[in-house]
Amino acid sequence: MNCRSIVFALCVAAPAVLCACVGAPANPNPRAAAPLALAPAVDLPRFMGRWYVIANIPYFAEAGYVGSYVEYAQRPDGDIDDLYFGRKGSFENPLEKKELKDSVVAGSNNAEWRASPVWPVSFSYLILYVDPAYQYALVGYPERKWGWVFARSPEIDDATYHRLLAEFDRQGYDTSRFLRVPQQIDQLGKPGFQSQ
Repeated sequence: MNCRSIVFALCVAAPAVLCACVGAPANPNPRAAAPLALAPAVDLPRFMGRWYVIANIPYFAEAGYVGSYVEYAQRPDGDIDDLYFGRKGSFENPLEKKELKDSVVAGSNNAEWRASPVWPVSFSYLILYVDPAYQYALVGYPERKWGWVFARSPEIDDATYHRLLAEFDRQGYDTSRFLRVPQQIDQLGKPGFQSQ
């Protein structure tokens, strides 16, 4: 590993370590201490493709982004290309791309991945729920620090969104920490949406 790669890895890891040290507010969910339950099985070919980030627990790498989505593609070596796209602060700003390489954890029925921005840095990626039609997915993180609501469409109705949050609630998450990601200009500044 060259010096530039080491510096990049440290820059990526430092904010995550800092966030872990600062900690999240106490989780009032009575199920907060229960183990997270992974999706029973994930069909990787069906999971591939584009997912829009409908909501998340805001954190340093995605805070302030609008119109964001991820794209997954299986590689010939079995790993997964994980690309994040978003516009920082405004729909008029250029589309930015962040790249990760994911690997499926053996024995997890494809529901647990290790995501890496650069070797040797990696973090857990837990698929907690995928609906039967592979239109909605919930992704979690150990200790419930982070979470994401994904959909194949940039827009979902409020009833579906609240049903998905209820799944997170059943998993012991503090759902009050989730904020929606603006996918259209008219969502900017609305209650429940992230601000720039």
